[in-house]
Amino acid sequence: MKFSREKSAGYLTNWAARLFAKAIDRRLKELGLSSGQLPVFFALGDGGAMSQKALTEIAAIEQPTMAATLSRMERDGIVARAPNPEDGRSALFSLTPSAMKKALDVRAAIATVNADALEGLEGPDREAFLAMLRGVIANLENRLNDQP
Repeated sequence: MKFSREKSAGYLTNWAARLFAKAIDRRLKELGLSSGQLPVFFALGDGGAMSQKALTEIAAIEQPTMAATLSRMERDGIVARAPNPEDGRSALFSLTPSAMKKALDVRAAIATVNADALEGLEGPDREAFLAMLRGVIANLENRLNDQP
């Protein structure tokens, strides 16, 4: 049996994700940011503050990865750490004022890459494509949640 990557949803999705990350990284580099920091930007972009645990859950990544990401972002002046008034053992993270100023540029970079990627898909086709992607994500999340 021959394996055809052009007919593999997993391969094509992974390839698209890597290309998205590369394109977004190219645009974010001039802002001093990377695509790995986007989950934090998405979560904190409204000016709120969250714990590392909450950010880990939202980003759906492992806790050590989030800890390393937040440490680098704090070092680079992108996030600030403050004591959590409700839990003295944890901290709350928020975007710094300089990072908040970059938030519009981050949104613009993401919008540009999305527009480039979806060029040629208009109206109903675009909505159908996004709905199908959400369906694939839901299917996989349900399967993974069903397994120990």
